[in-house]
Amino acid sequence: MTSNSSIRHRNSSLLSVTRVEAEEVVPSSWFDDQLADTYRRLRMPRGLLERLAGIRERRGWAEGSSFDDGAARAGRAALEQAGVAPEQIGLLINGSVTRDNFEPAVAVGIHHALGLPRHALNFDMTNACLGFVNGITVASSMIDAGAIDYALIVCGEDPSPWHETALRMLNRPDSTRDEVLTQFATLTLGSGAAAAVIGRADRHPEGHRILGSVSRAGTEHKDLCIGGDAGQGMATDATGLLTHGLKLVTDAWEEAHREGWDWTDMDAYVTHQISTSHTNAIVDAVGIDRDRIPLTFPYWGNVAAAALPMTLALQAETLEPGQRVLCMGVGSGLNTGLMEIAW
Repeated sequence: MTSNSSIRHRNSSLLSVTRVEAEEVVPSSWFDDQLADTYRRLRMPRGLLERLAGIRERRGWAEGSSFDDGAARAGRAALEQAGVAPEQIGLLINGSVTRDNFEPAVAVGIHHALGLPRHALNFDMTNACLGFVNGITVASSMIDAGAIDYALIVCGEDPSPWHETALRMLNRPDSTRDEVLTQFATLTLGSGAAAAVIGRADRHPEGHRILGSVSRAGTEHKDLCIGGDAGQGMATDATGLLTHGLKLVTDAWEEAHREGWDWTDMDAYVTHQISTSHTNAIVDAVGIDRDRIPLTFPYWGNVAAAALPMTLALQAETLEPGQRVLCMGVGSGLNTGLMEIAW
């Protein structure tokens, strides 16, 4: 028995992928201003987010907009781009980390906003930053099984409540340097949305074949990043995430190659967007060409589960038929997922 879960798809294609950028730009210098007194008291320099993570700015939703509105907008655009009518959708999966309530599922509001048919299954698939990629795998498997013809995967993120909690915690008069480091990852997060339509390859020769995916679990590291509700905030062991997440990816990569996958010369490596250090570590560990990794974290930040599909939507503007794309993600837990798409 191998150490990876490996799934190969027979008849699944990516028909469209879209992104919605949240309206307001939030520069990292804004967080420096909010934490000026804390940094001065703890003798910590300004500019840590940009210098250490490489994030100059991220985005936030304007007043009157929300993460689920963004997901619905992305979904509507994806349907139009794919030339698929709402009534043809048999499955809607929302892969967001963000949610306002424990129930109902975020998916139900998006289902209603898009006017999807009553027969369309709809549910949330939450798996930290891997929810969207996992959603594509489930949808592709259902298409292969003949259960549905089309699926819509959506994702909308809004970390601003976590930002507010982190700033409140760090601006207490007794906050410590360790607490700043624990909340550092929270301040790298940004808002945005993405969507994709998945359909039958035999009906859509113009589509981009989803060849399959490889996943690997390292759940012994489940306590490295824990996000609670808005009042509890998020606590992250950034060093532990980098160390153990990188090993999980490299183990999955090596095992996948033993299973017959060959990803050493892809035309694009679309990774989950975290920081400069994470990107550099992956490049060095598996030996891929740095120039083939599109980077969006410097100006979008880490958009949680929407980060990878938003980056793929941007990269899709320059991809050409016949090129090969590898989507690479790591999610708190830890889990990793690698998915190959033939463009």
